[in-house]
Amino acid sequence: MGPKSYDVPHQQESATLNIGTHIMNLLIIGGSGHVSGAIASAAVAAHHAVWTVTRGNRPLSSGVTSLIADRKAPGALAKIVADQNQTWDLVVDCIGYDEPDVRQDIEVFRACARHLVFISTDFVYDPIHRRFPQPETADHWASGHSGSLNYGRCKRLCELALIDGDTGAMGWTVFRPCHIYGPTSELGCLPLHGRDPKLIDRLRAGETLRLVGGGRFLQQPILASDLAQTVLSVVGNPKSKGRIFNLAGPDILESREYYRIVAETLGVELKVQEVSIADYLAEQPDQLPFICHRIYDLSQLRACGLSVPSTPIITGLRQHLAGLLAKRNE
Repeated sequence: MGPKSYDVPHQQESATLNIGTHIMNLLIIGGSGHVSGAIASAAVAAHHAVWTVTRGNRPLSSGVTSLIADRKAPGALAKIVADQNQTWDLVVDCIGYDEPDVRQDIEVFRACARHLVFISTDFVYDPIHRRFPQPETADHWASGHSGSLNYGRCKRLCELALIDGDTGAMGWTVFRPCHIYGPTSELGCLPLHGRDPKLIDRLRAGETLRLVGGGRFLQQPILASDLAQTVLSVVGNPKSKGRIFNLAGPDILESREYYRIVAETLGVELKVQEVSIADYLAEQPDQLPFICHRIYDLSQLRACGLSVPSTPIITGLRQHLAGLLAKRNE
């Protein structure tokens, strides 16, 4: 049995990636993480020249030029970028979190980058006032100073800093991805088993999963490699400049169905114990962004001719699981 189909218009369509044959210079702030690594791998596979800026603590995708700097150290990012004496076709900030990070992006790259992509989050939306599907516009935004609420609030402040900043001739695009999955992350999309490193073992052992609300919240997960293709598709696309886009996968499903697909792929039965929403939020109020339906209007992504994520959730989760199991056998 596949994921349930919900009546949300146009969520199943896809668009063709159109980067052209231009070999571009791409700089990724990050490069060793779940999202940044996927972007780096996709860009290398497309034969682009790729640089990454990291603190040098984790391995990188093969084929990239590694630049070592701590962006939080005064002047470190500006110096290492200037030392390359490059004009960047695309800069992707995968790790920006605070307003100063975006102001730094503008200052450092305004004169040497053609396009900046900032990776935001769907947590910018106030979880209590969401629409179904949620467009990019909203009347209420995330607030709060702890946990996931603070994460969404800070990312929204980053977006505003970019919107209001003087970026000169440098174009910019913001993406708001929802739950991102793929073989470089752990499995799990909902507390209390979100990104759970023991999820495979729990399922194989017949353990009952404790899911808030019984896992009935709607999700629209996006495969990391699909996200990467969308990011790369902004290059040479003038319609993407100065725009903010939701970014989600093609399938809408209940969170428990996500876990059922994983269990079925492992050849085991999914057992679920429902955790009271009220009880959970009484103990973890800052986790409210997870405890809501997360489904999105992708019409603007499509209208601007960007690559629309198209990997079915069953296919993507099987790839994710296969990647994790392969790592165990290395």
